This record gives sequence, structure tokens and C-alpha cells, in this order.
Amino acid sequence: QVQLVESGGGSVQAGGSLTLSCVATAPFYKEYYMAWFRQVPGKEREGVAAIYLGGGSANYADSAKGRFTISQDNAKNTLFLQMASLKPEDTAIYYCAADLRWQRWGSWSLVRNDYSYWGQGTQVTVSS
Repeated sequence: QVQLVESGGGSVQAGGSLTLSCVATAPFYKEYYMAWFRQVPGKEREGVAAIYLGGGSANYADSAKGRFTISQDNAKNTLFLQMASLKPEDTAIYYCAADLRWQRWGSWSLVRNDYSYWGQGTQVTVSS
């Protein structure tokens, strides 16, 4: 079982940038599907970006396209989310997630129930 630990959250003004990190306690295997989600109190957890460690292009929610970039460093068992041009509506707790169950190639899931392993979350606050 893999444990995930996020870091890098904080407070930033609109238009600013942040990079979130997610370190896995177990080695990354190319069979892992991984994703970033975010949640605002009272709302559903929504997928932001997803990636397959075995290859292929990342998948992004419309709200993240052109502004966020998901990437991996297999040697460091770390997943990243680079966020630019941040908006107040990006304010949320951001979670890292992972799973080994098969997903359709190129359509990496942004659905919460498709991921079994979760980090504790890191707060991102964007002020106007």
C-alpha cells in the first residue's frame, strides 16, 4: 500500500504561481495512475489533472488547461502540479491520488472513485 504526502500549498495573489509536490512512500511503478484533485468545503472533490506513470499525455480538467501542468519524477517518487495564472476560484484543498486499476489509454480518470490511495491534502489560497 502506498502512502502519499502533499506539500507546497500556501497563499498567493491572483496571477501568481505555486508548485505542489506529492511524495510516495513506496517506489513509483509505471503501472500507477496518479492524479490531483481539489475540494472546497461543501462541494464535491473534483479532478484537476491525471497522468499514467507508464506513459502517454496527461489529462486536464477544463479549469486547469493551459494553466496547470502535472509531472512526475520517478527517481524521487514524486508527483508535481505546477500551477500558474492562479485565480481566486482555484482556492481549495488539493489532494494527490493514486491507483493501480486499469484505465482507458489516454483518458486518465478525473473521477474520485477511480482512485484508492489519497494524501492528506494541502491548502491553496488565492487572494484577489
